[in-house]
Amino acid sequence: MASPSDVNEIYLSPGPHVSSRRNTQNIMLFVIIALLPLCICGVVVFGIPALVTLIVSVASTVIFELLFQKLTKQPVRIKDLSAVVTGIMLALVLPPAIPVWMTILGALFAIVVAKGFFGGIGANVFNPALTGRAFLFTSFPLAMGTWTLPFDTVTGATVLSEIKSGVFFADSEMYLDFFLGRRAGCIGETSTLLILVAFIFLLVTKIIDWRAPVAMIVVTVGATALAGGDALMALMSGGLMFGAVFMTTDYATAPVTKTGRLIFGAGAGLITFLIRQFGGYPEGVMFSILIMNVLTPFLNKIIPTKYGYKGKGAGAK
Repeated sequence: MASPSDVNEIYLSPGPHVSSRRNTQNIMLFVIIALLPLCICGVVVFGIPALVTLIVSVASTVIFELLFQKLTKQPVRIKDLSAVVTGIMLALVLPPAIPVWMTILGALFAIVVAKGFFGGIGANVFNPALTGRAFLFTSFPLAMGTWTLPFDTVTGATVLSEIKSGVFFADSEMYLDFFLGRRAGCIGETSTLLILVAFIFLLVTKIIDWRAPVAMIVVTVGATALAGGDALMALMSGGLMFGAVFMTTDYATAPVTKTGRLIFGAGAGLITFLIRQFGGYPEGVMFSILIMNVLTPFLNKIIPTKYGYKGKGAGAK
């Protein structure tokens, strides 16, 4: 005879506990669809090295998640596609020609340290892809700061570095290049147009909420304009658009409330501006989002949402 503990099991999982017809696999599939045009653009612009980075990153994240779950005797959940999304996002925030072994190392850190050690999907405190990038950035700054120019094998400085050095000037042709994606940068962050299309797609399909990304972009661009900088270039350069659309909307590491998301995005935007304007690094998107990830539990507590209560009306008490 089965004991009561065998029958009446209690399952614990991270909140919020909101019922939805969509499962994790369905949500991740929509995110992958939104990311695919950026992958294609990256391969077209940067060539075979970008394709190799994408393949290696996705394969590594899936394999590391499978191995970690087997070694820790957890249910194997690679079919939920979350590891695939992490792999794609990690690749898209890496330089095109980064060495293969560094990509593998970044994938290991993203899946095992940033995700697995915290309890897996939904329990991680930091965005896994950004954490993997941060690890590589602090460990191998030279490789992470080497950029391939579009359709070329020559490396060059990013516009943010030129802006910080005071030798930057933009014309209408440069603005167009940045809008379409014909510029140096990480594989997936170059095309403002495609990121906007992905943003609209994810909004229409109700995969993401607009508050955090819009707040981050508005604050960064607005602060840049008030400081006398090029607001349009601040929008299209670096990883602002990609980070705002794909990283601030991560279900596990962003606040669950509407007000919390606005504060989260605004805080990330302000930190991004401060690092760009006064910090030692030309870009601040990665650090700003990771810093705000730390504050997410606090934002959820000070701005709570009640689940499962009755509204006003007949039968309400």
